[in-house]
Amino acid sequence: MNMKKMNTKLVMAKQGGFSLIELIIVVVILSLLAVTALPRMLNVSEQAEDAAVEGVAGGFASAVGLVRAQWEIEGRPAGGDAYITMGSTRVQINEYGFPTYAAGSNNLAPAAMSATACKVVFDKIMQNPVRSVIEGQDASSVRYYIGVQKGAGITDENVNFDLCTYHLVATLRLDKSSGKPINNVDLTTGNSFTYNSATGQIQVYSNNI
Repeated sequence: MNMKKMNTKLVMAKQGGFSLIELIIVVVILSLLAVTALPRMLNVSEQAEDAAVEGVAGGFASAVGLVRAQWEIEGRPAGGDAYITMGSTRVQINEYGFPTYAAGSNNLAPAAMSATACKVVFDKIMQNPVRSVIEGQDASSVRYYIGVQKGAGITDENVNFDLCTYHLVATLRLDKSSGKPINNVDLTTGNSFTYNSATGQIQVYSNNI
C-alpha cells in the first residue's frame, strides 16, 4: 500500500511544468527561428509580386503581338476609326497597328493617350483581364492601378510618346479612407509594367516596398 502511494507521488512530481531555464531556452530558439525565417518569408513575398507583374505583362505583350499580326493579315486598315477583330472583340488600332482607344470616330495617337484609353486597351486585348481602375480612383478592391506617363516613351527617331502604366496595387501604399495611393505613382513606385502604343513595347519595373 505504501509503495503505491510513493509511486503516485513520483508520477505527480514528473508532471510538473517547465523550469525557468527551459522556458528561456525555448524563447531563445523561437527568437532565432524568427530572425532567420522572417527575411526569407519577406523575400518570397517580393518574388511572388515580381512574378505576378511579369506574368500579366507577358500575357499583355502576347496579346499586343496578336493584334499587330491581325492588323497585318487584314491589310493594315487605316483611318480615323481603324480597327481589327479578335474573335468577337473589336479592337481599335493606331497608325502603327497597335491597340489604342478613343470614344467616337478618332483613335488616339500614341502622343495623345489617356488613362482611360490605357484601361480599355488592357480590358479588351486580355482574355481574362484583372480588376483595375484608372488613376485618381479608389484602388482598394482591385489589382491594377492604371495611369499614363505623358511624353515618357521614346522611339528610335527620338519622338516622345505616352506610356500606359499598369501598377500592381499590392505594391502601392494606399490611403485607408480613400483607397487612393498616398504618394505620386510613377515608374519608381511599386511594381508595374508599361505599354508604348507607338512601338508595342512592354517593359517591367520592380520597386518592391
